[in-house]
Amino acid sequence: MTKNAENKIKYLTQCETKALFDAIETTNTSHSTRDLVIFRIAYRCGLRVSEISLLKVQDYNAEKGELYCKRLKGSNNNTLRLDSKTKLLLDKYISENNITSTSQILFTSQKNNPISRQTLDYLMKKYCSLAGIEDKSKYHFHAIKHTTAVHLAESDMDIKELQWWLGHKAVTNTEVYFQFTTKQQDRMYAKLAEKSEMV
Repeated sequence: MTKNAENKIKYLTQCETKALFDAIETTNTSHSTRDLVIFRIAYRCGLRVSEISLLKVQDYNAEKGELYCKRLKGSNNNTLRLDSKTKLLLDKYISENNITSTSQILFTSQKNNPISRQTLDYLMKKYCSLAGIEDKSKYHFHAIKHTTAVHLAESDMDIKELQWWLGHKAVTNTEVYFQFTTKQQDRMYAKLAEKSEMV
């Protein structure tokens, strides 16, 4: 990832992410459950917009609560365990929509096609606006993947774990996310302060 790419990374803060999910959850439309599941899966697994549209029922192991993530752009596929809330919502979505065929696309449009990039970007703009997120440069779906990466880096996940989670082949693609974590910077300054007290 180039320096220019690093400067363009847009992600949601923890508060903005919560506001986004709250906005989706409180919107009462025929697609509310679908939309909430999509956003929660994208956030949990760090999926790109095009990777969401690839998901099939057979990629989901309901018994284990695991999702097989097919990564694009030369990334490594992996299987990730969903958090309990996302699993419950996904099970509800599958049941309510009578999705039975394992080869069936998980998230579809009204025309029964795989949900499109345009639809997901539209939904991101809609829900970011409803959530009151002021920075409109964050109003694109790929910001979810960046948000996942930064939040996991802030959670004390080490770089090799984060590399695996995001499916990065090269660790250099993962390193960029650690510069955004204030927790890591705080620890660095604490170490420096501790050292300065010793001299």
